[in-house]
Amino acid sequence: MSAAETSPVRAVLDGYVAELATLDPDAAEALGRTDVLRVADLSPDAFAARADLDRRTLAALTAAPADGPDATLRLAALERLGSDVALDEVGFTRRLLAPLATPVHLVRQVFDGLPRSSEDDWRRVAAHLAEVPRALAQYRATLEQAADRGHVVAVRQVEVVAGQCDAWVAGGFYPGVAAGYGGADAALARTLAARADDAAAATAAFAADLRTRLAPRAGRADGVGRETYSVTSAAFLGTSVDLDDLYAWGWAEIARLQGRARDLARAVVGTPDVAAAVAALDADPARRVDVGAPLEAWLQGRLDAVTDAVDGRWFDLPARHRRVEARLTTAASGVMYYTPPDAGGTRPGRVWWTVPAGTQHVATWRDVSTVHHEGVPGHHLQHAVTYGLDLHPWQRLLCHVHGYAEGWAHYAEHLAEEIGLLDDPGERLGAVFAQLWRACRIVVDIGLHLDLPVPAGTGVRCLDGRDRWTPELGVQVLREVAEVDATTAAFEVDRYLGWPGQALAFKVGARLWQQVRADAQARTDRLDLRDFHMTALGLGPMGLGPLRTALATTLGARPDAPSRQDAPA
Repeated sequence: MSAAETSPVRAVLDGYVAELATLDPDAAEALGRTDVLRVADLSPDAFAARADLDRRTLAALTAAPADGPDATLRLAALERLGSDVALDEVGFTRRLLAPLATPVHLVRQVFDGLPRSSEDDWRRVAAHLAEVPRALAQYRATLEQAADRGHVVAVRQVEVVAGQCDAWVAGGFYPGVAAGYGGADAALARTLAARADDAAAATAAFAADLRTRLAPRAGRADGVGRETYSVTSAAFLGTSVDLDDLYAWGWAEIARLQGRARDLARAVVGTPDVAAAVAALDADPARRVDVGAPLEAWLQGRLDAVTDAVDGRWFDLPARHRRVEARLTTAASGVMYYTPPDAGGTRPGRVWWTVPAGTQHVATWRDVSTVHHEGVPGHHLQHAVTYGLDLHPWQRLLCHVHGYAEGWAHYAEHLAEEIGLLDDPGERLGAVFAQLWRACRIVVDIGLHLDLPVPAGTGVRCLDGRDRWTPELGVQVLREVAEVDATTAAFEVDRYLGWPGQALAFKVGARLWQQVRADAQARTDRLDLRDFHMTALGLGPMGLGPLRTALATTLGARPDAPSRQDAPA
């Protein structure tokens, strides 16, 4: 579509991205800028300007024609901007502190993605180090202004983030960045070291301020309640759901998956004793990899092998973003996560792995499913396909919906087993534990935030005699049911409490993909999975509500595809 033919919807979003680029580094990169300062403006004024822009754009999109070739784009943008406005109105956006992916973490994470090859690269690193004190001071002001308006997170979240900041300082993260420079420019080396020290000092001061200035104002109740949770969960999913029905479904899924775990235990040790199967798999030296370079090499090898196995057979990956890179980091504790390529293709998609402190080796059978979730056919594959689509830049690069992205990645875990990417019953048992983890997320997250009763007869030993959730009980459930290690389980529950409703995105999103595919299979003698997946992913990222509508329209328009009908999981 030429500039003269730009639709009203695209014209609105063109203006939105152009104005957003003054506030958001990702938007600036989406417009093709290569000189972007990645440490964003986190001041109260910047948050207010973003909220005002969202409201103005939402009004303009509402007034735009609802039909035409950009009807799906309009639906996607209406949902996303509406969710962003709703999150700001309940105070979530400007009070955000949690163990992962908050503005505090994104400041630190900038340095994971900056190139460090040339002298110019290192000058750019130095420029970004100089911005860390500014950004942290700005966010402290934003948090305090939000608290003045009655919006402040629970003290648990304040303490968790303060502790993480302390760990980054104690671990020498910023000085470590500067120490990586090995060039001959002595002045640049001194600048890097000085600015790294300033960044570390600012991080320590931010942690101290959280404890002394924000923690006394923080609430003691960890759950946010039904009213706020309804807003946050709908925003993370991109659609509203019946939370009580979802809570019941989560328990049913736990029971179903526990039965499957017993069946796989028989294949591993000859009896349905899951604990014995776990012990045998953990004791197998062929399944253990030492932490450090060997673990990074194992991760890269697995990612490469899976990419080769699916590309051209089950999916078509654009060559430019085909490869995903394995990295180890100290950005978080006990988690694996993915960072996508930048808009200009200067950095690749990466799977980052952290393990609990003191861990000497990991049992890889536990983590194969997570590798598929974060890499291929999960997050990396979805991003690689999306980046190759002819979409509006807002949708291709800026439309981030947890329900879509995490739903696809969890669906990809199921798909990985179906298409033969898991090597044996041990890895399949690990995949079942990953699915149990996501089922536990539903019941723990909803139970804690809505203060729902623990149902009788769950079959989970640690719940015997309990009628109400506590964070400690949530940790026990993750450990007993899903075999999550103690450090990761504690991190997970803190994350659920800091991101109310985000934990639903995995299984709820996967459920939608499974339902739509089941509908398609019911309407044709033979469903071509590559065609189905590439067509569905070809619609681009959006909330689950718009995705349901778009899939109905797209698949229903094809002779061998169904019209969308709701189906039980």
